[in-house]
Amino acid sequence: MNRGSGIKLLLIVILIAAAVYFSLDPIKNRTNLGLDLQGGAHVVLQAIPNEGEEITDSDMVKLTAVMRNRVDEFGVTEPIIQPAGNDRLIIELAGVDNPDKAIEILGRTAQLEFRDPAGQVVVTGADLKDAQARIDSVSGQAEISLEFTSEGAKKFGSATARLVDQPISIVLDGTVIQSPNVDEPIMNGQARITGGFTFEQAAENAALLRGGALPVNVEIMEKRTVGPTLGKDSLDKSFTAGMYGILVVLIFMIAYYRLPGVLANVSLIFYILLVLWIHNLLHVTFTLPGIAGFLLSIGMAVDANVIIFERIKEELNTKKTLRAAIDSGFKRAFVAIFDSNVTTLIAAGVLFYFGTGSIKGFAVTLSIGIISSMFTAITLTRLLIKWTSDINLFKNKKLYGI
Repeated sequence: MNRGSGIKLLLIVILIAAAVYFSLDPIKNRTNLGLDLQGGAHVVLQAIPNEGEEITDSDMVKLTAVMRNRVDEFGVTEPIIQPAGNDRLIIELAGVDNPDKAIEILGRTAQLEFRDPAGQVVVTGADLKDAQARIDSVSGQAEISLEFTSEGAKKFGSATARLVDQPISIVLDGTVIQSPNVDEPIMNGQARITGGFTFEQAAENAALLRGGALPVNVEIMEKRTVGPTLGKDSLDKSFTAGMYGILVVLIFMIAYYRLPGVLANVSLIFYILLVLWIHNLLHVTFTLPGIAGFLLSIGMAVDANVIIFERIKEELNTKKTLRAAIDSGFKRAFVAIFDSNVTTLIAAGVLFYFGTGSIKGFAVTLSIGIISSMFTAITLTRLLIKWTSDINLFKNKKLYGI
């Protein structure tokens, strides 16, 4: 018996078992779930052009940027914001606590204007550098603190110098919030908006102003909320189906391929952990199609081991020694494994390039799984079966399906 090979094999098994034990909670807690698995909001926005104009690509780029800024205020992990056609935008927010409120905020124009008594606009939200909600230390009332850009500060300073002892109206989305009198020129580029806000309302308006005004008007064409209960039910069913599927595969591999099947199962468990950790490191969001891609990649990983073991059996039937059959079997299997995986990767690449949303998620999880399966099949499975074949106890060819 080769003690070195036996020790290596034992260490690998112990390390994988330890990895399984210590990885379950971190993977579960750090996995990003999509809208269909944890609930949230799905919104389709239609860009509305001004009379006599058309929606341009530049308008959609600006609209996407503003929406992304607004979504960032919700603290949503991996939101989906993507164009649909030439004038629509699809937004999916997974895990938001109040989907209806999120939809309302996304549809707001957030147009801020400072107007003189004649109704002329002197400063707009485009001149803002920052907006923050705070509580006034004297009155105890919520307010919005504004800071203008250098250009905006010049405009505001010039306007307030001209309008001393006259009102300036602060207008948000066409509604006059307040019309304070100017006591003295304001040259420091700062202002504040009060108006009987609650702190929540002030924070909401400040977030909208930070995100920027919409470059075009929008109309909500579709809004849909997915409850967390429905998402949890989908996740539970997916998890159950996946566990049963993996269990059947593990049993089949042992029953049909015997000792190589046991080693393939060890490699498969390592493969599943590897893929899940890669997903977490890359912050990939799991959706139902993504889970389908992950499970499909498990099938590809098993298929690679099946090809390897069948080639080894063919070599053993030619009366080769066990070690020679293993080396030759891996060499013959590599070409078939490489070709099949590369063609699948090409298909996944096409899906990712032309697909949207969950289709891209499917392509990403499938690609990660395929690349990882090639690594585990060609390296880990090969090492395990070579080390095992060096142990006298496991040199009987009957253990390899002969």
